[in-house]
Amino acid sequence: MLPLYAPGPSTATMSRDIRNRAYGQGATLSSVDSIGIWLSTRRIRATAGSITGKRLADVGCGYHAFIARSLLADAASMVLVDVAINPLVTRTPKVRALEGGIPGILRDIPSASIDVAICNSVLEHLWEPLEAVREIWRMLAPGGIALINVPSWKGKRYLEFSAFRLRMSPADEMQDHKAYYDPRDLWPLLVRAGFKPRDIRCFRHKFGLNTFAACHKATAEAAA
Repeated sequence: MLPLYAPGPSTATMSRDIRNRAYGQGATLSSVDSIGIWLSTRRIRATAGSITGKRLADVGCGYHAFIARSLLADAASMVLVDVAINPLVTRTPKVRALEGGIPGILRDIPSASIDVAICNSVLEHLWEPLEAVREIWRMLAPGGIALINVPSWKGKRYLEFSAFRLRMSPADEMQDHKAYYDPRDLWPLLVRAGFKPRDIRCFRHKFGLNTFAACHKATAEAAA
């Protein structure tokens, strides 16, 4: 079984080029990172419901694909997307790895081929978040669901304090942030990407430090 953490310097002190490295690549996680991943995984499982036999995609999965690996046993298949992915994670017929920049690399995923799309702590790093969400909408099969997590404006304050003052979080990740999202910021982005208002649940979670959205892609009957 692949170990949860790979040996390496702490992400709280490690300096890296985010454009060429995935989250967690060559590093261990801080306690703050670990708690965040646990909370995100819990929310994803609670919102997605049963994923048994479903086709999943984790957009911006991170080098070790922590969340995706926790769901893999139940999924029918898994597409992992990031600039770099640990080869040990992909050593199963269930997994397809796509390495490259987001949103461009998402075009390699066929339309209507995914039942559950995860995008956890990714949009805040992108110059073109709308294009990424549009690609997620395209890849979803009718009736599929996208689960999107982003840091909120309240979260910005605490994330930066943890990273820059306490040095308990990776400062380079905070330096790479392009935006923060409260529900009123994220909801219009989801609508512009193609999701219908009645199919979007957008709310605060992680004590208000994050915004979470569960977005269903309407079936042809429901859209008519």
